[in-house]
Amino acid sequence: MSAKWHGAVVIALASAVLLAGCASGPMESKEELKTSSDQSEDQKRARIRLQLAIGYYEQRQINVALDEIKRALQADPNLADAYSVRGLIYMEMGENRLAEDNFLQSIKLDPSNPDLTNNYGWFLCQTGRERQAMSYFESALNNRTYQSPAKALNNAGVCSLRLKDPNAAEKYFIRAFQFEPGNPLTNAHLAKLHYDKKDYERSRFYIGRVMKSDIMTADVLWLAIKTERKLGDRAAEASLATQLRRRHPNSVEYAAFQRGAFDD
Repeated sequence: MSAKWHGAVVIALASAVLLAGCASGPMESKEELKTSSDQSEDQKRARIRLQLAIGYYEQRQINVALDEIKRALQADPNLADAYSVRGLIYMEMGENRLAEDNFLQSIKLDPSNPDLTNNYGWFLCQTGRERQAMSYFESALNNRTYQSPAKALNNAGVCSLRLKDPNAAEKYFIRAFQFEPGNPLTNAHLAKLHYDKKDYERSRFYIGRVMKSDIMTADVLWLAIKTERKLGDRAAEASLATQLRRRHPNSVEYAAFQRGAFDD
């Protein structure tokens, strides 16, 4: 699947950030898990600022989001999640040195947090260090406190594809599917993997689940068209082609359809 599928990865930490403030990892002997009532006023204020930053970033107000993160860290310089979110923002901006500095600082402050480990792994995968990234994904997945393993599994699957290891990628995506069967990213990758293996019925199954999520990007529609063509369902193929023409008339996928480049 195309890189556009991973636009949401940058905000993947958002829900985890809101939860992470309430716990600090596995409970040690004779210690209780920390809750929001244990936070100082400065820490609570920092969390609010971080939530605002995420909201602004989702609205593509980058500078405002970065300012809110700065205010969060002024209130609580040890807020590891703030560094990780800032790393994600810098990563999308192409500021890789700043991104890595922030990811490493977040892990230094909270090394047992699997969300932070996963985010740094994704950064490594995006910057040509795929093999190094895999160890961070596995570290996150081996953490029993991890509440969203499908994120690391999907990331590990994508990274495995970049390493030209489709068998490993499929295993990761199948595990991700078991945790989140409705995740369109997981289903899209499984559809493409089964198409490449010429298992067109399974490809149809997974691409259908993507489209049930109302995901109608050009690459999804194009894969669906090619799948139906392989299965000989010309009516379904024509219907999907109409949607591709109507939704994405200027796409490379529609140009390929017009050329009849079904096997390129």
